[in-house]
Amino acid sequence: MTKQNQPTDYGHPVQLRTEHFYYDNSIVRAFGMATVIFGIVGMLAGLWAAIQIYYPQASLGLAPTTFGRMRPLHTNAIIFAFVGNASFAGIYYSLQRLCKSRLFSDKLSWIHFWGWQAIIAAAAITLLMGKTTGKEYAELEWPIDIAITLVWVIFGINMFGTIFKRREKHLYVAIWFYIATWVTVAMLHIVNSFEIPVSFMKSYSWYAGVQDALVQWWYGHNAVAFFLTTPVLGLMYYYLPKAANRPVYSYRLSIIHFWALIFIYIWAGPHHLLYTALPDWAQSLGVVFSVMLIAPSWGGMLNGLFTLRGAWDKVREDPVLKFMVVAITCYGMATFEGPLLSLKSVNAISHFSDWTIAHVHIGGLGWNGFMAFAILYYMVPKMWGTSLYSKKLATNHFWLGTIGIVIYAVPLYWAGFEQSIMWKSFTPEGQLKFQFLDTVNSIKPFYILRSIGGSLYLVGAFFMVYNLYKTMKAGSFVPNEPAEAMPLIKIKSEQKEYWHRIIERKPATLLVLSLIVVAIGGFIELVPTFLIKSNVPTITSVKPYTPLELQGRDIYIREGCYTCHSQMVRPFRDEVARYGEYSKAGEFVYDHPFQWGSKRTGPDLAREGGKYPDSWHYNHMYDPGTMSPGSIMPAYAWLLENRLDTASTPAKIRAMQKLGVPYADGYAQNANSDLMQQADSITAGLKKDKINTASDKEIVALIAYLQRIGRDIKGEQNSTAAQLNK
Repeated sequence: MTKQNQPTDYGHPVQLRTEHFYYDNSIVRAFGMATVIFGIVGMLAGLWAAIQIYYPQASLGLAPTTFGRMRPLHTNAIIFAFVGNASFAGIYYSLQRLCKSRLFSDKLSWIHFWGWQAIIAAAAITLLMGKTTGKEYAELEWPIDIAITLVWVIFGINMFGTIFKRREKHLYVAIWFYIATWVTVAMLHIVNSFEIPVSFMKSYSWYAGVQDALVQWWYGHNAVAFFLTTPVLGLMYYYLPKAANRPVYSYRLSIIHFWALIFIYIWAGPHHLLYTALPDWAQSLGVVFSVMLIAPSWGGMLNGLFTLRGAWDKVREDPVLKFMVVAITCYGMATFEGPLLSLKSVNAISHFSDWTIAHVHIGGLGWNGFMAFAILYYMVPKMWGTSLYSKKLATNHFWLGTIGIVIYAVPLYWAGFEQSIMWKSFTPEGQLKFQFLDTVNSIKPFYILRSIGGSLYLVGAFFMVYNLYKTMKAGSFVPNEPAEAMPLIKIKSEQKEYWHRIIERKPATLLVLSLIVVAIGGFIELVPTFLIKSNVPTITSVKPYTPLELQGRDIYIREGCYTCHSQMVRPFRDEVARYGEYSKAGEFVYDHPFQWGSKRTGPDLAREGGKYPDSWHYNHMYDPGTMSPGSIMPAYAWLLENRLDTASTPAKIRAMQKLGVPYADGYAQNANSDLMQQADSITAGLKKDKINTASDKEIVALIAYLQRIGRDIKGEQNSTAAQLNK
């Protein structure tokens, strides 16, 4: 079949023959299956962790299943396994059809698939073993970080190879978001993953304290932006018009949405660190850009919803569109609430409370989850050449999920307000009105409701599994879907083109421009914090951790204690009254990684050192309820039995020296001598309290670390007081 095309530059007509080719549905099916499997696994892990918050015995007394290890497993499973696989499935399905070309390489597609699943399996195993960097959403250790980089490069080669061999001249808006996702995630992952390996599965962050916190939340916030938002927005721009059978509402709005979003989003990370020891200028920068973020975010939301103008009858009938409408609405809610939470007056109430957890799950359950469900319901019938088995079952899934989100989020909003009010309450005499444990016990009913909402959401997901299975059984899978299109030829247009049309047909240019746009904010925020010394003033009393304290800190990180405890006293009356002197930037110069935390399920530990005797900590780790009646902390009895790995001490000291921690030259060889001397001192003190334990147990190292936290600042205060008395 031949067709007459437009004249070339030389005025001669060109005869082109339609090309026949096949879309690869097999790789889409594989990523789709992985999405379903890991979605169920991630939700089960989340439900298990949620139950432990009010019923700690649900951990079964086992180290791998405590909240501190289950929580990072849940977050990584949902972010990288569930949403990640859903994004890859949706991108590979849509990219082929938008480019009118089979994927660049079948081999690279499958290397990408199996490499990503291997990373997920390695993540699950190592996180349950306690192998973690202790950085939220970036807990995976250095060998897995390297594997992620390699697989991401393979994905990029496959994606850009497909784009370069496309048969469509212009790149549709969805592809813009795919490109921005790829380049920005690569940048974020590489910068945040600089670390010094200590052993095969142990490393220390290259950054320390304030600098580590800024880099981590620059990454953490933008992992949400560029792994959970931009690729899903790209999917929205493809699947919503397809499902509604209508064009996108506004092409110009999509251009503004794209460039404004990727430029502004990258600056907003510091709003996670308001009222902390981060320099004020960086905090203010995060606030300003967070507020600005409302405009492009809502521009995208409105572009999606307005696409459905005149199609609301179809929305009532089609479960795919039902899921998408609620997903886009949740996106709008979350992207309004995020800037709201970045206002200092609001953040003073919300931070460290369950309000933040509710906010995150509106986005996770509503935006990401419902969009993943929608594209699965859309793709599976098409790839199996049949209709969805049961629209009624899909609609029931929709209502179970929607009701589940409401029952999940509303109690947590309530809990967040109650926590903040109780934390900040004083008696008429000026004393704190409530103990921290009073706030914990008061919100347990809300935690129970949260798990009920999560259960409903999970049941809905099982409905989807059955529905998709029956759909597959009713149809016949088409692994290689036949297609045809005219080849792409470069013809000079005599008409003046809109400026963005020129960029759209140049993927390499779009890639470079996207990188420049997202790199600007990161460069301006991060570089001054590292180069300007006044951002982290020196505190002379702050000294490096002793070898035993360093080992104890690593145990603290291994057990995920940072998931429930913060180490950051903010400059508020109630926090200073409850915990002690507010935190300073110079306190954390030897903290690789930082441990400021993001949620207070338990009290802040920044001034824990010397607050209780060693025997209290020993008994508290063995059975928290004996020392704190009503505590929801699980027992860590294995710490009393496990032997401390002192063989790793020299390597840890050498790694810290490479990071600039001022241990004396050659100290690594003598570190274990000092370690045992301090351990013997602690066990001797425990013996006086009728607790007999060996000096080489992990509990001794953990006690040493807990008793050290905040002591340096107390020493500085005592020194200052002595100077004043003179």
